Amino acid sequence: MEVVAVTTDPVRLSFLVVLLKDAGIAAVVLDQHISATEGGIGIFPRRVAVAVEDASRARRVLAEAGEAG
Repeated sequence: MEVVAVTTDPVRLSFLVVLLKDAGIAAVVLDQHISATEGGIGIFPRRVAVAVEDASRARRVLAEAGEAG
């Protein structure tokens, strides 16, 4: 797995995962259960990861949507 995006914004997180899904790329959200520990204040970022072989295409999809990084 390779991380292609990091965010603390839950709306952006959902958007990124849907962008990748629409492109046929399976994404996994890492650290999503930390919100139970932090109390929902949004200080711990969540990471979006994809298979290594999909990473370059995923970055391209995100960049084309203006969501690089």
